[in-house]
Amino acid sequence: MPTPFRTRHPLAGPAALTAALLTLSACGAGTTDSSAAGGNGSGATVRIAVGVDASFAPFFLADAEGLWAKYGVDVQLVQFAKGGDGVDALGAGQVQMAGNSDTTTIGVLQQSPSLRSLLVYEHSGDYLKVVLGPKIKSASQIKKMAVVPGLSELAATRFLESKGIDPKSVEFVTADPPEIPALAQKGDVDAFVLWEPWPAKGAELGEKILETTGDYGLSYAHWLLTSDPWLKDNTATAVKVAQALQEAAKETESDPGAAAKATEKAAKIPAAQTVNAIKEIDFGTRDFTAEDLNGYADTASFYLDTGKVKAKPDVSKAVLRGWFTEHMKGS
Repeated sequence: MPTPFRTRHPLAGPAALTAALLTLSACGAGTTDSSAAGGNGSGATVRIAVGVDASFAPFFLADAEGLWAKYGVDVQLVQFAKGGDGVDALGAGQVQMAGNSDTTTIGVLQQSPSLRSLLVYEHSGDYLKVVLGPKIKSASQIKKMAVVPGLSELAATRFLESKGIDPKSVEFVTADPPEIPALAQKGDVDAFVLWEPWPAKGAELGEKILETTGDYGLSYAHWLLTSDPWLKDNTATAVKVAQALQEAAKETESDPGAAAKATEKAAKIPAAQTVNAIKEIDFGTRDFTAEDLNGYADTASFYLDTGKVKAKPDVSKAVLRGWFTEHMKGS
């Protein structure tokens, strides 16, 4: 079992969760489902937490094109600086659903055991990239790496291991994504592994994109998440959200321009950036596979082996394998 990482030195703590809620306007047009709150006739709005990068393009496209209303559900997207904050909001009951990476979600299962993953809506081994600071010529020179807890940290760990570097010989510095390219540019850290647009921002500052996570065998998936109590009372509504997301994911692949336009309007991300990201991400809804579950078990072991959790996260309980197949027939 690997030795736990050395102590991190956070450079910036997250703001209070409630202060992070940046509410977008709901999809007001169209007919909403009168059973949207578990058949009680309230037609309640479903609040879905999303991050602010191009990997959430299907949500923004569904919002822009009225797909939620098309499938009879009223949705309000709630933006967070990073997807993990949205999952925290889901665990706290401030939203009813969320999109987030498999890796980051597995890391919070112990503290939020009611989380449930319904389906995969994207995966990629190209979207996250390893970036070296301006003065760093090779991985052997890395002494400090900036990380975001969850997917970024796992990706950094696996990168070091792929280069024969013991992760505990490198100091991991926790920071928020927007800070990280500047930290590398100033020499406060030597490298980082992040999703776009932050590698591109680093390149603009004279940093070097070394490789993608897929180059050393690591990929991620994004899950559509909810909580077990809400799902039990609102399965029909969850299905409608999944149907709309399925159509949006297909359109994101077939019409990147439309997805980029919607993402730019909603999240202020340049359209060209989203178009490039769509080339690197495979969007599409599907059920979980045996291969997925094996990978998730490895991720759960990472959290246990590095001392981040006291017990191995129970991924088999959180991942509802078969839910997509059962509920999306004929969609």
